Amino acid sequence: MDFAKILAQELEVPQKYVEAAIALIDEGNTIPFIARYRKEATNAMDDQVLRRLDERLSYLRGLEKRKEEVKATIEGQGALTPELCLQLENAATLAEVEDLYRPYKPKRRTRASIAKERGLEPLALAVLEQNSGFDPEAAAAEYLGEEVPDAQAALAGARDILAEMISDDARLRAELRRFYHAFGLVKSRAAKEEDSVYSGYYDFSQAVSKIAGHRVLALDRGEREEFLKVSVEVEPERAAGIARQLFVRRSGGASADQVAAAVEDAYTRLIHPSLEREIRSELTEKAAEGAIEVFGDNLRQLLMAPPIKGKVALGMDPGYRMGCKLAVVDATGKVLDTAVVFPVPEFKRVDQAKRIVKDLIKKHQVEIIAIGNGTAGRETELFAAEVIREMNCGVQYMVVSEAGASVYSASKLAAEEFPQYDVNLRSAVSIARRLQDPLAELVKIDPKAVGVGQYQHDMPQKKLSEALDGVVEGCVNSVGVDLNTASAPLLSRIAGLTASTAKNVVTFREENGAFTSRAQLKKVKGLGPKAFEQCAGFLRLPGAKDPLDSTAVHPESYPAARTLLELCGFTGKDIGTQAIQSLPQRAAQIGYGTLCEKTGVGELTLKDIQAELLRPGRDMRDELPPPLLRSDVMSMEDLKPGMELTGTVRNVIDFGAFVDIGVHQDGLVHISQLSDRFIKHPSQAVKVGDVVKVKVLEVDVKKKRIGLTMKGVKQN
Repeated sequence: MDFAKILAQELEVPQKYVEAAIALIDEGNTIPFIARYRKEATNAMDDQVLRRLDERLSYLRGLEKRKEEVKATIEGQGALTPELCLQLENAATLAEVEDLYRPYKPKRRTRASIAKERGLEPLALAVLEQNSGFDPEAAAAEYLGEEVPDAQAALAGARDILAEMISDDARLRAELRRFYHAFGLVKSRAAKEEDSVYSGYYDFSQAVSKIAGHRVLALDRGEREEFLKVSVEVEPERAAGIARQLFVRRSGGASADQVAAAVEDAYTRLIHPSLEREIRSELTEKAAEGAIEVFGDNLRQLLMAPPIKGKVALGMDPGYRMGCKLAVVDATGKVLDTAVVFPVPEFKRVDQAKRIVKDLIKKHQVEIIAIGNGTAGRETELFAAEVIREMNCGVQYMVVSEAGASVYSASKLAAEEFPQYDVNLRSAVSIARRLQDPLAELVKIDPKAVGVGQYQHDMPQKKLSEALDGVVEGCVNSVGVDLNTASAPLLSRIAGLTASTAKNVVTFREENGAFTSRAQLKKVKGLGPKAFEQCAGFLRLPGAKDPLDSTAVHPESYPAARTLLELCGFTGKDIGTQAIQSLPQRAAQIGYGTLCEKTGVGELTLKDIQAELLRPGRDMRDELPPPLLRSDVMSMEDLKPGMELTGTVRNVIDFGAFVDIGVHQDGLVHISQLSDRFIKHPSQAVKVGDVVKVKVLEVDVKKKRIGLTMKGVKQN
């Protein structure tokens, strides 16, 4: 199988670049490294395309391996024919391979195998021939015995054998599979007379070809929780008719009637239940893939949310009985102070809470407040807004998702990072840091626990973890990290580093002081030449002696960077200064062809080097719109239809987007209300973290539901 040719067609990429990507992957290079530092070889495929290529390559290799296994098994049975061999070679999916293998697959004891044990296979094959002059009942008389008392019993056994043969026929299964996909209906009904969140599916029907992924996942969950009974249905007569056309001959006489009866039995007893399971499984798998993709997109946007740099932050982890935990962190995330207050009126300690919070704000010159959105979050937000009004000091706040904060605060990692604080105070620190730098803080948490996506607990967990880990890795490496301040969890996401080598980097830093050059990484225990090659470009050293160490220029390209500087009349001291901003013009005058020849690198790499020399250590997140900070608060009761508000997109799912409009209850913008143009998926209109303008459609205070629209609302 020519993997590169197949992948080139699927990805619509020239084959030579696919071949280069495969070779680089097989050499042990990481996806971020290939995407960033091997652009000439792959024609600048981005990391998402490379991950799809890698995933599909694994599938195709697994398919090829399975073909060889099946071929060897059938050959061992002495049943491998040239025709079957060709069919296996041409099979494009694992399902096709399994269909071809089905007749030769060892089976548990079935009605057909029992009939074969009774010697009825020759009779079955004779009936299948359907010769017009053949009398099945007369022929059956020759097979009578202790276990086959009469001709009808013999013919019943023969039909059992034929039913299994018909069910195992790869050609028939392929035809029926197409029929089910084209004309099948997914239906559900109530499994018990009880109101539930699944009541909308108590009398539900939709075409297999059109059913949305989120509906499939909802049906699956409803069935697991025993509220629904779900089935895939087609017109049985039409489906059985396809089998009859393939197996029943009009001129077959009495034998044709026997074969027709076997066809009916095969379809009803064997084929339909099997295809129903298969279609359900396919729909679930496809829905899961779609949900994982949406989850990944949401996670990417959440991780790449613009940081609020250079500001002292107060993190507030709301609570009732245990109080509201406070943590003040400086601009680098270092903890300056902690406290616990009771801002909820029922505890009658609001005035004391105000004094403590005001003292913390004044003492540490707090500029922003991060409030967790969990239990008592609404009351805490009202309290914070009141403190800000009373102080009138320009402090702003933002409600942040605290999903996963409790998991992190109780983890071994948090205990190592903050041994002096209890679990509750650690979560307040995490909430403050999430506002300062979402990426650096959220990498410490299992990606599945960050609170975006839908039905994540129903996904194939291994596949979900792999996909989300890829997203986290891609985000961390696209931004890069400061080698002297990055935590071990953050470092472990860098290409080429493992959890153990990341810890070794931190240990080396603690024992030997701050790194002064990237080259020192080679002295870290367990970090060999290959790991250095993969990770070095993503680790930055602001203020390093060699200014190239503060850029994303890979050490292997330092000679090229220095040559470029020299040819254009600059030195290393000019990197990142105003003086070097004329570099592109000078390079264009010389000509990139000449520069590439003299520097020994390709044009794509040369232009990347040039961009880094102009803006070393550029953080792409800084170019995104800043997060929406608030200084006052509203309630659901304040909302009226027609009101226009500004909010932050918190989650994007298949049927719409949830937007935080500052009332501690996210509103839903249904997919039909997201845009004035037609869109197939909400992600075509909004992303997690987007600041958008919405109009209130409806408010149901009792059910805590807010309907919003973006149609006809002018966005900034």
